[in-house]
Amino acid sequence: TRLQVEHPVTEEVTGLDLVREMFRIADGEELGYEDPPVRGHSFEFRINGEDPGRGFLPAPGTVTRFAGPSGPGVRLDAGVESGSVIGPAWDSLLAKLIVTGASRRQALERAARALGEFEVEGMATALPFHRAVVADPAFAPERSGSSEAFRVHTRWIETEFVNDIKPFTPGDAIGEDGEGEGAGRETVVVEVGGKRLEVSLPASLGFAPAAGNGNGAAGGAGKTKRKKTRSAGSAATGDALASPMQGTIVKAAVEEGQRVEEGDLIVVLEAMKMEQPLNAHRAGVVHGLEAAVGASVSAGAVICQIKDEKLATV
Repeated sequence: TRLQVEHPVTEEVTGLDLVREMFRIADGEELGYEDPPVRGHSFEFRINGEDPGRGFLPAPGTVTRFAGPSGPGVRLDAGVESGSVIGPAWDSLLAKLIVTGASRRQALERAARALGEFEVEGMATALPFHRAVVADPAFAPERSGSSEAFRVHTRWIETEFVNDIKPFTPGDAIGEDGEGEGAGRETVVVEVGGKRLEVSLPASLGFAPAAGNGNGAAGGAGKTKRKKTRSAGSAATGDALASPMQGTIVKAAVEEGQRVEEGDLIVVLEAMKMEQPLNAHRAGVVHGLEAAVGASVSAGAVICQIKDEKLATV
C-alpha cells in the first residue's frame, strides 16, 4: 500500500517496475520469481525546496525555470515545472534525480554531470548541497583521485561535512555552483483572494532572513575535527526577533510580558511539513508578541521584541 521514496534505486538495480508489481499482486497474481539479481550502482538525489546555506530551512516560492538533466543512466521523477508555485503547506520534495552506472565510480561521474546540468531558478533547492557532496573526497574518493575508500557514515553531514554553501538570494540567477549572481532583491509568496502570488521586493526593506555562522567540534575515528556550519537561526536585529522563513505558527511557548533567557523557545514554525523552533536571541522581557497559533508569517516578519526588563516596564 505504500512505496518508499527511494524505490527508484531498487527499480534501477533490479530492472523491476515496483508500481506495476504492486498492482499485479493486488490483482491476485503470484509474485512469480525469487530474489531478483542486483546489478550496477544507483544514487537518488532528493531535490527539495530547502536552503542548504541556511541550515536547510524550508524555502517555498515559485519555480521560474525548471530544466532537468538527461543522458545515459539518468532518470528524473518530477512533480513540478517552470511556473509551479510551491506553497509552505506541502512537502518540500520537488523532484528526484536517480543516476545509475555499472559501478559506484561511474554512477558518481554521471551524477556530477547531471547535477551540474540541472537548473532550478526562482527558489532555493538542495542542488548545491548535492553538488558539494559528490565532489567531497570523503564521499567520492574515486572522483578526487584518492586511493582511500569512502568514509561517510549516518552522521557525516552533521559532524564532518564542511558546509560552505552560501544562502540563496531569491530573484538571482542560479549558476552551476548553486550561488546567486546578483543581489538586492527578496521574493516572498503572498496569498491574495485565495491565490498565491510571488512578490519581489528590495532586500533593504528587511524581509531577507539573516543567517549566522558558527563553528563546532565533532569527534571521529579517535580524533577531534572542526567543522564549519551555517546556522539557520532566527533573524534578529537589536530587540526584534523575526521569522527566518515563511510558515505557520504551530506553538507559542511564551506570553506577553514573560521574562526569557537567551536560547529559550519562543515559537515553533511549520513549513513544508518541517518544524523550525525560534529561540530567544537574548535575555529579556517579551514585548509586542505576535504569535497566534495558526497564523501565517512571512520571512522577516517580527514575532516579538525582547527588551531589557527596565525598558519593558517603562
